Amino acid sequence: MPQDKPQADIASRIKAKAAELGFVACGIARADAAPHTAARLRQWLDEGRHGDMIWMEERAHHRGSPAGLWPAVRSIVALGMSYAPAADPLRLAGEGERARISVYAQGGDYHDVVKKALKALGRWLAQEAGCDLKVFVDTAPVMEKPLAEAAGLGWQGKHTNLVSRAHGSWLFLGAIYTTLDLAPDAAGRDSCGSCDACQRACPTDAFPAPYRLDARRCISYLTIEHAGPIPDQFRAAIGNRIYGCDDCLAVCPWNKFAAAAAANLAFQPRAELTAPALADLLDLDDAGFRQVFAGSPIKRIGRNRMVRNAAIAAGNSGAAELLPALARLRDDADPVVAEAAAWAMARLAG
Repeated sequence: MPQDKPQADIASRIKAKAAELGFVACGIARADAAPHTAARLRQWLDEGRHGDMIWMEERAHHRGSPAGLWPAVRSIVALGMSYAPAADPLRLAGEGERARISVYAQGGDYHDVVKKALKALGRWLAQEAGCDLKVFVDTAPVMEKPLAEAAGLGWQGKHTNLVSRAHGSWLFLGAIYTTLDLAPDAAGRDSCGSCDACQRACPTDAFPAPYRLDARRCISYLTIEHAGPIPDQFRAAIGNRIYGCDDCLAVCPWNKFAAAAAANLAFQPRAELTAPALADLLDLDDAGFRQVFAGSPIKRIGRNRMVRNAAIAAGNSGAAELLPALARLRDDADPVVAEAAAWAMARLAG
């Protein structure tokens, strides 16, 4: 490391560079700062609350602690990028023929945006400090939320997501693992108090207790991660949600401090994704799906899962004019889509 760049001030310079690259939150934790993570993950997996997300089980050892993934790591730089919405995420509730897409998926793909900024910060840090490092955003076996809490970005709320005093529930998280010994920040402190708004807001009762999530009941899981038929018991509660659910996040009182102006411009909602018509979604073929959702995180679920979700929403819409489109889908090549269409027609028929 060059002599004119002393180690003592590297932490403050990391935070300044992170802000320059679009991160609104940056904190540092020791690699062993979240010692209970592995045990909590193991309990969650043993209870089967991860549903079909088999990769959580397969890489549990790597996910349980930073050293389990990379033994050389000494410090974690936790980062947050805001996607705070300008409009009320719940405004389309009960809109019938219009679909609801989770706020985070209405703009550019956060995987690409956050990783690009992380890589830029990583290149800068490697040059400045002469260290080894690895960057992660979402797709790696990293428990970003407990690490972000340990680094002082906020705390894991009763909805199990990170809550920030400054940015509410609207942060995309990333992490840099480094061999540097950096001075850690104070960990975040739980400020949920007696509030249980997120628990009460969940349409499918996905929280068996505060700070505990049963993914198998979560609309985000059911519409994104789950590939098979959506269980009958949750179909009505899904309403017009076709990709994810913001309810538990949107009702958090701490969001009143989150400024939409702080959100990265790449996450500005695309007009065609803010309130798409169910009729248009029901007519999608593979090529049409790829065209509509190019550059969006939605593209990873594929056409069949999206049309399945749209059929469930159509069944909840009360809109008889969607029956012809559903009738065409009864013979869809994908049996899950065909079954969802038949269910929707029966529901619309009363």
